[in-house]
Amino acid sequence: MSDVEKIRCDACPVMCFIAPGQTGACDRYANEAGRIIRTDPVVMLSHAVEAGHRIVPFAARAWDGDPMPKDTFVTAIGSGTTYPDYKPAPFIVSSSIEGADMVTVVTEAIFSYCGVKVKIDTDRFLGPEGAAVRAGGEVIGHVTTAEYGSQMLSLGGVHHLTGGSKAEGRLTCAAMLSLCNGEPVELTIDGGSSVVVQAGQPPIVDGTPERRMRVGCGSATIGMFAVQWQGLVDEVVVVDDHITGVVSEHQAGKVLGWEPTGIKIIGQRSTPGRYFRVSEPGLGWGGTKLTDPLAILGAWNPKKGARPGLRLLMVSTTGEEFAYYELDAALQPQEMPLPEALRASVGLIDENCEPSLCTVLFMGGAGGSLRAGVTKNPVRLTRSVQGRETVLTSGGAETYVWPGGGITFMVDVTRLPKGAFGYVPTPALVAPLEFTLPRAAYVAMGGHEDSIKTLEAVMAEGGEYPTEARLERWPK
Repeated sequence: MSDVEKIRCDACPVMCFIAPGQTGACDRYANEAGRIIRTDPVVMLSHAVEAGHRIVPFAARAWDGDPMPKDTFVTAIGSGTTYPDYKPAPFIVSSSIEGADMVTVVTEAIFSYCGVKVKIDTDRFLGPEGAAVRAGGEVIGHVTTAEYGSQMLSLGGVHHLTGGSKAEGRLTCAAMLSLCNGEPVELTIDGGSSVVVQAGQPPIVDGTPERRMRVGCGSATIGMFAVQWQGLVDEVVVVDDHITGVVSEHQAGKVLGWEPTGIKIIGQRSTPGRYFRVSEPGLGWGGTKLTDPLAILGAWNPKKGARPGLRLLMVSTTGEEFAYYELDAALQPQEMPLPEALRASVGLIDENCEPSLCTVLFMGGAGGSLRAGVTKNPVRLTRSVQGRETVLTSGGAETYVWPGGGITFMVDVTRLPKGAFGYVPTPALVAPLEFTLPRAAYVAMGGHEDSIKTLEAVMAEGGEYPTEARLERWPK
């Protein structure tokens, strides 16, 4: 086959030569009978659509004029890009929203400056803060600061995508694409664990699925449930990697009238009833390395309330680990079966723990030249987004736009329709963006007024690349 039969695709910087009947390196564009087409359908969303979807061909694919629901929203999924960016966006659609004339500008943006922020609901030790996170052996990010009941990862970014080896860039791009499209990815953390992450699903840490995130730290658990334990047990220790709580010393216990027990906690005392660093972090009780909670106890002091028969409950912040002890004549705790009266209180901790899930946020900088597809004066778009005159969505999903310069946004990938993200082998991710604003404001900012079309015209004429449309119900 000669190069003459191939045609060049200019939808991204790779500029593939595509043979008839074949796709480019990204699998998103193909050569059909000598014309570049977009292989995926444009996704349109409507609340009026029942569960599932239906294919709605454009005029280029024999659209029969079947009217669209009035609330139909054209997303950027499947729309195509503005690359090399001097072109107007693939779709600039006029609409009426609550009686106001609006315009939605739709484009698939190519992101080298992008990453994913991953929130993993677990107290289990995943790795030291700042430790490298790997996929397929290549470093693709790092562990960042822990948050309440969750471990956080920062993955991707321009330096991993384009600043290292080809393998690093390729595997970074592949991992981010899978995560953003809701697929599982196995990550390994230097000096820590292996974890399987999938948006909206429980994390799997070293082969074990997590079930619950903690109800609170040890101190908070004491504060919430001290009343439930009063009269049933003499002492409660809630074991936690961050703050271990002791009810008889805690202010909640003091207010409720708990008597001193002479307990001794081996750890760094913070304030009464609150202890730091009772253990190194790990996969044991409350995110510690402990498999035996008695390891954090010193000698009991009979001068401060310790006595034979004293009842002790030790429990983790999720209620998954618990043990009941009574002090013998030598003031040594002896494990006993958990009394039925305490089972309900342990179960209450479990009941108040939320399911452990992975959250994946795509984060990108929508600056650069893609703004030229929206307006002839790009800085006006930035100011309009920052001023909240223009609403930025991604695949129809609400985004959070960071304050400060540029258009830096985050979006929960589970809010987008399936398969919303793509890639180009530069390497970079491709994400859908929609800019919605009043028509008058769009014209005033120097928008491509000549390219504005009604939804009916879009359906009748299609876009720059022949494709199909898929009408779906808005994701919940």
